[in-house]
Amino acid sequence: MEAINAKYVSQKISKTRWRPISYSTLQQPEVFATGSWDNEDNKISLWSVLSNVSSDMEDGFEGDPQLLCEHKHDGDVLDLQFLDQDRIVTASSTGAVTIYRHHQNSQTMSVSEQWVKAHHYPCENTPCTGVVCSSPEIVSVGEDGRIIVFRADQDAAVRVIENADSSTIHAVTYLRTTEILTVNSIGQLKLWDFRQQSNSPSQIFSLSGDRVPLHCVDRHPNQQHIVATGGQDGMLCVWDVRQGSTPFSLMEAHTAEMWEVHFHPTNPDHLFTCSEDGSLLHWETSSHSDLPSFLQGGRNSSLVSRSAMAPAGGNQSLISAWLSGDSTKGRLETTHMLPSQTLSVNSLDVLGQCLVCGTDGEAIFVNRQVPV
Repeated sequence: MEAINAKYVSQKISKTRWRPISYSTLQQPEVFATGSWDNEDNKISLWSVLSNVSSDMEDGFEGDPQLLCEHKHDGDVLDLQFLDQDRIVTASSTGAVTIYRHHQNSQTMSVSEQWVKAHHYPCENTPCTGVVCSSPEIVSVGEDGRIIVFRADQDAAVRVIENADSSTIHAVTYLRTTEILTVNSIGQLKLWDFRQQSNSPSQIFSLSGDRVPLHCVDRHPNQQHIVATGGQDGMLCVWDVRQGSTPFSLMEAHTAEMWEVHFHPTNPDHLFTCSEDGSLLHWETSSHSDLPSFLQGGRNSSLVSRSAMAPAGGNQSLISAWLSGDSTKGRLETTHMLPSQTLSVNSLDVLGQCLVCGTDGEAIFVNRQVPV
């Protein structure tokens, strides 16, 4: 754990995201953004982990995140994504979707675009719960069950799916350029194809049995049919959206709500989850094949969690972890990434060998030596 830096920031951190890097340069990320929640005045902040940013090292030590700039944020920051190197999109509990621009020369931030009442009921605003970006496109989801498509260069929404969901949509991500995935409060994973004019999902997947709310979703960066979700029961679910309507596998991960799940963007044999239970887990597949085990496909690889769930149907054999086959070929190992603590880890992001997370304990943790 010696590689971890903790920074106490006097605000509960709801979201943390690395600024994108160019993979061709092989550089490590240097700047990340945070958003806060449940504070009197919420903020969006930019931090640098470059040790030479500030010569004033009295407040910290080398490698400590240094504040570059910050901006007031109306409402809780419920999601935060980089649109590009200079622009950040936030989802607010007020229902607003906002684009902030970072002016790197002056190290300041300003609001460059805002859709104040993106998500709303007839008489009141309702939280915008998630955003996902593929510049210049932004997709937002909310408690109102709406899906809205914006363009950063247009004032009006490009498309609104009014009653996309009768329940709260908790998170959204791209499956492919024209398709998105959403998860909701009744245990459903829905696939939407924007090429269709229909306002209905092209596929619906759901947890069997108890309709446990799903809070987060991510898709495998190379094998886009492999999707991971996490929910209120702390279970990690892996789905194959090519087949079936229920999860491919379920694994016990956390003892409380799982708030985020992220495949490593370039080494997707590694996956990370964080939870209300105060833990951040690193999931790693150790495979005996030359091919990464996530990529071997269902016929010849399997990953069995030590704590895998037995299926409800009474079949007591372990469910394999990613996409399954011969269970001797691979295993899934989990490692706790943080020192023991009790308050919720609300958000994480991983890029290169760098991981950042934010907690209700008003701390940001940065690990720049993640073993991936």
